[in-house]
Amino acid sequence: MPDTTTREHLWAAAHAERAALADDLAELDEGQWTQPSLCGRWSVQEVVAHLSAAASTGRARWLVSMIGARFDADVHNARRLTEHLGSTPTETLQRFRTVVDSTTAPSGHTAAWLGEVVVHAQDVRRPLGLPGRPPVPVVTEVARFYAARDFAVNSRTAAAGLRLQADDGPFAAGEGPLVTGTTLALTMAMAGRAAFCEDLTGPGVRVLRERCARP
Repeated sequence: MPDTTTREHLWAAAHAERAALADDLAELDEGQWTQPSLCGRWSVQEVVAHLSAAASTGRARWLVSMIGARFDADVHNARRLTEHLGSTPTETLQRFRTVVDSTTAPSGHTAAWLGEVVVHAQDVRRPLGLPGRPPVPVVTEVARFYAARDFAVNSRTAAAGLRLQADDGPFAAGEGPLVTGTTLALTMAMAGRAAFCEDLTGPGVRVLRERCARP
């Protein structure tokens, strides 16, 4: 089995997931682009603009932006999203396609930036009923990163005191009340997406759902 843990392979996976999402988005109509995503108040189009911004912001630019936002991540994200939001959905998608193969990121935590596209892709796919999902080995690397530390999301905190066990792959982490489900559902729940708790089973699901509901 090929090594999926190297930085090179993690970036290749991120590129593949961006490309797959772009292909899915090409079939959307105007109304679908304005639908709410699973990511806060953002619409589908705004999530895509956010992904373009994330793939266009290196360490120096991120630091300048965060200083300008007084280290308020919400302000930083909103400003960068606006920069990459097109005047039409077609333009927003075109801008996203230009960064599909980008390796630009604010830090060297490549698994986190792979997680960025894995999670946000499901943020738009699930509400729209789109079936696409990343391969289990790809999501496994994101799940392992999320279980090990809080970074862009408070994933380790969400999983604390629980035993997470994938039923479709090798991912397992933690000790405590059991939560089982697909690697993707576990990853999305660690990222705070309560909708994916519906796909999980076990005595620890109630705790995880409550944590997802917290702002």
